[in-house]
Amino acid sequence: MNTQSSPSAPIRLGTRRSALAQAQSGHVAAALEKVTGRRVELVAITSEGDTNRASLSEIGGQGIFATRLREALLAGECDLLVHSLKDLPTAIPDGLVIAATPEREDARDIVITRDGTPLHELPAGSTVGTGSPRRIAQVHRHAPRAEIVDIRGNVDSRLARVSSGDLDAVILAAAGLSRLGDESPLQRTGSSLGWEAMGLAEWPTAPGQGSLAVETRADAPAELLEALAALDDEDTRLAITVERAILEGLDAGCQAPMAAHAVVEGDIIRVRTVVYATDGGRRIGLDVTERLNGEYIHRNGSGNGADAADGADPMHAARELGLTLARRLLEKGAADLVSREHSS
Repeated sequence: MNTQSSPSAPIRLGTRRSALAQAQSGHVAAALEKVTGRRVELVAITSEGDTNRASLSEIGGQGIFATRLREALLAGECDLLVHSLKDLPTAIPDGLVIAATPEREDARDIVITRDGTPLHELPAGSTVGTGSPRRIAQVHRHAPRAEIVDIRGNVDSRLARVSSGDLDAVILAAAGLSRLGDESPLQRTGSSLGWEAMGLAEWPTAPGQGSLAVETRADAPAELLEALAALDDEDTRLAITVERAILEGLDAGCQAPMAAHAVVEGDIIRVRTVVYATDGGRRIGLDVTERLNGEYIHRNGSGNGADAADGADPMHAARELGLTLARRLLEKGAADLVSREHSS
């Protein structure tokens, strides 16, 4: 039975079991309860990414955290999902829709060390933990004398390896630490770890980083779709649509050594995108500024991604901008730096 048929039934939000997934789902649940006046309950779902401890670069991070959750959604085990957008493949399965992208959190990466030593000042041989090909390439460029250690695990386990001296540094997304709030290990009494926020100009991050995607079935009840639309932030959706279209156009997968970050400022969108050689020895980048009412993007359209009859849908235009930037990167030689693979 579909719980949405009963106004008094709770809305079921499917989420991974990790503390971070539960925290970010909790933020969305609270916002949805405020909009609907209905209780939202979290339904814990175990994904392959939670049980397979192999390196993400080895198992190809393509949807490893999303597949099982999406199966549960399509099977009616829950009514919606909350994903970290940077972990979500660009291809959306038939029957599903990203119904909301709430306002984006801090998109930067954070380098955490025992004493706050900046990454570029770490001594030769210092060990830096990360499993992301993009971050690996960026570490090679910013701290060429450091040694990379491929790691996975939750925030606590990663930071524990720094505290214990097993690693000299780890790299995490600022948004994840922010969403953990008081539960963040950095906020706990007695934490002596230091950190450095990496500027997005020199250290751009993954497409969609800092953003959440709220996904539901395309045939979900109209009242649920309307409630989720109220959580959508148009500027965030415009920015992440450009970023993810770049990734899609490169056909390289969400574990590619590439970065894309877009910012909407009034009627301007600024895009910074870089493709890296894995060893950090070479990079190909673009910095583009476009007017929102210019050639690519028009404000007069739906903010929820629906097609506009007059062809001026801003999300369609944002995607076209991203695909155009991907073609420009490929023309500049980006295909030599990434392993082409479909993002489905």
